[in-house]
Parts: sequence; C-alpha cells; structure tokens
Amino acid sequence: MSATLLKIGEVATSSGLPVKTVRYYEEIGLLAPTVERSDTGYRLFTPQIFDRLAFIKRAQHLGLSLNEIQQILAVYDQGQLPCGEVRSHLEKKVEQIAEQIRSLQLLQNELQGLLSGWQDQPDTVPQARDRIPVICPNLQTK
Repeated sequence: MSATLLKIGEVATSSGLPVKTVRYYEEIGLLAPTVERSDTGYRLFTPQIFDRLAFIKRAQHLGLSLNEIQQILAVYDQGQLPCGEVRSHLEKKVEQIAEQIRSLQLLQNELQGLLSGWQDQPDTVPQARDRIPVICPNLQTK
C-alpha cells in the first residue's frame, strides 16, 4: 500500500462529505480513476479525489444532476477538457430555470387574482340542510 493512497474515512473528513456519500459516488462510477481496492477490499483513493469531489460539489450546487456530472467526467476521463459538455449542460439548466420562473409567475398571478377577489366566509360549516357542497367557496367556485 502506497503512502499517497487515502482511506475513505480520511477522504470524507478532508472533503467534508459523509463516508456514505463518498461510497455512493464510487459505486455509481463518479470516482473511478481515483480509487482502487486493497488486497483486503478496502477503498483507497489517490489525492486527485479532492479535485474530483470539489468539481462534483460545485456542479451539483449549480443544479447539475449526478447523471449529468457523470457524462462530463466521462469526457474528462477520456483525456479531454469537458468545457463544451459543461457549457451545454449549463445552457440547458438556464432554459429549465427560465421555464420554472415562467410557471411560478403564472401561479403567482393566479394566486393574487384569487386573493384579490377573496370573500370572508363564516367560520362554521352550515348545518346539513343548509350545507354548501364545497369546502372553501373562494377556492372552488372560480
């Protein structure tokens, strides 16, 4: 065992990630070139693991999924800079966010319209003979 290889606990402590997360990333192939197994089956990581984990964390912070990150890392692992792949994913993410904003603005307008026409209702449910067949007339009659 080389002195430059790190155990999973050391990687977790230094990276600030839980051991379970590091193990999961390794299991799904995100850490492939930076991990090997000892004769006893322990995961041993090269120091490059920290750059890779930092990239994964940053990409996730920007909204990329682990699947998207895996595609980007596959390009990198083939010896190419994946900047074009990163840009493509980020452009798609911007489009998705713009669509979410449009949807939320429509919902906001609908809620504001509902609230602007709000009419106070009695606090008690009418008796059976006078019962209105709706739970909240303001919400259900529009």
